[in-house]
Amino acid sequence: MSAAANADPHKLRHGEVPISERGPAPKRIVVSYGFWIFLLSDFIMFSGFFAAYAVLVGETAGGPGGRQLFELPLVAAETALLLMSSFACGMAGIAAAARNTFWFQVAMAVTALLGAGFLTIELYEFVHLIGEGAGPGRSAFLSSFFALVGCHGLHVTLGLLWLSTMMAQVWAKGFRDDIIRRITCFALFWHALDIIWVALFTVVYLLGAGASV
Repeated sequence: MSAAANADPHKLRHGEVPISERGPAPKRIVVSYGFWIFLLSDFIMFSGFFAAYAVLVGETAGGPGGRQLFELPLVAAETALLLMSSFACGMAGIAAAARNTFWFQVAMAVTALLGAGFLTIELYEFVHLIGEGAGPGRSAFLSSFFALVGCHGLHVTLGLLWLSTMMAQVWAKGFRDDIIRRITCFALFWHALDIIWVALFTVVYLLGAGASV
């Protein structure tokens, strides 16, 4: 048995340097912790939008409600595109872990195409609603709807820009440790958008289309 084991037979680690004296945490830990705080703050922000929508959903000012406006087949196609993009993003993460540049770029490109398809359908929905006189100024219900769904769409747009940056960085610099950290953070962000959209699809579209307003 080694001297270290004899000194600490129960592995209580009494001989180690105290945590307070070990210096700053590794960058990997700091980045992960900071990004989780960002995601939690984003969830809190969306909670506020959901709460506002829940309060204002019946305030149609005599105008159309969700039952008259929402086209569930269209929204179902949006949902399918975003869910498939999340799967492709997961494949990109696996390729990054394997340091496979080709399949990483392919998976990220598929993620981008599916995300762009999602945004195209959402933009069509917004233009269609505004063209029918159901813009955000029509009622409090529509104001809260456009704010909630539009905020999610803005996040997807920013995610696509981030995705493009990751593809360019891997192409130019390879899978450096800092780039792997950024890829991991992006994947967390993209999957979080999926979770928010599932909640949004359920609360806004499914319940809204079934409402009797």
